[in-house]
Amino acid sequence: MAKQLMKGCEALGEAAIRAGCRHFFGYPITPQTEVPEYLSRRMPEVDGVYVQAESEVAASNMIFGAAGAGVRVFTSSSSPGVSLMAEGISYIAGAELPVVVINIVRAGPGLGGILPAQSDYFQATKGGAHGDFRILTLCPSSVQEAADLMIDAFDLADKYRCLVMVMGDGMIGQMMEPVDFKEPSNDPLPPKDWATTGCKGREPNIITSLWLQAEKLEEVNIRLNDKYKVMEKEEVRYEQYNCEEDHELLIVAYGTMARICQTAIDGLKADGINVGLFRPITIWPYPYDALFEASKGDKKILCVEMSMGQMIEDVTLSLKATKEVEFYGRCGGVVPSPTEIREQIEKLLKK
Repeated sequence: MAKQLMKGCEALGEAAIRAGCRHFFGYPITPQTEVPEYLSRRMPEVDGVYVQAESEVAASNMIFGAAGAGVRVFTSSSSPGVSLMAEGISYIAGAELPVVVINIVRAGPGLGGILPAQSDYFQATKGGAHGDFRILTLCPSSVQEAADLMIDAFDLADKYRCLVMVMGDGMIGQMMEPVDFKEPSNDPLPPKDWATTGCKGREPNIITSLWLQAEKLEEVNIRLNDKYKVMEKEEVRYEQYNCEEDHELLIVAYGTMARICQTAIDGLKADGINVGLFRPITIWPYPYDALFEASKGDKKILCVEMSMGQMIEDVTLSLKATKEVEFYGRCGGVVPSPTEIREQIEKLLKK
């Protein structure tokens, strides 16, 4: 099939349809409004359900209900909108429902601005809502990868009965690139015999996140934690670039920021300076062990983000106190250029 030139937001919506999702509930917010806009046209074409909810809070409860009925469902939003969904997200995690959430990140805090940022890292990996739960979070660096990971997200959500987030900054939502949609996996997934599909001939299924007995709620938390441990073992994803040859410095960056760093690395390599790049694709579970191995030797470490340095904590944990982590970042919607990154690298190499 020929590649299609699409915006990132549109590609995410189309990928969801290719993954067999026929239910979308959401609310418009820049810079992800093109996701619901695209689906408002496409869902009726595939006999799907598109509902523009009255708010993000309403959308989070609609996806809870649809997932409970056993269908593939997702929503899409941007930073403040995801914050409004926090209660529903926790309920979904507590009820162990398979749901996909897109977050096309804009600058914050507060209403902030509509320009791209990576300042929702903490929201996705260190909480996001109340209770003991985690969000499997995939971070693409291109429109093609966004489409691929969106399809994977539905399989992962069904596999683990969990919430999966596909998180990209505003650039990846708005840029246009050619996309070739892959076929969904044919791997068998667990049957949804827990779903509320009617109980004729069997005991009714009850889906809830309310457990008033302390011992029962503790059992639920332990079961969830055991599930997350399996994810930490099985679902870590990362990519290394220019790490085959000896290099004096290793950059750690994710999403489209990693692409900008890659451009800087290519320019330095042309001048005889080798710099490696380590790109986490899952920011939870984080590739701690892989980054530790990649950082061995006398390499300096530079963490580059479109934030005030939210990923530094995980980079530092990965290194096990073996070396100091340098940081360079811009925030508020300012995007570092390859030239800026190169200048930072050159300064560090002169130390």
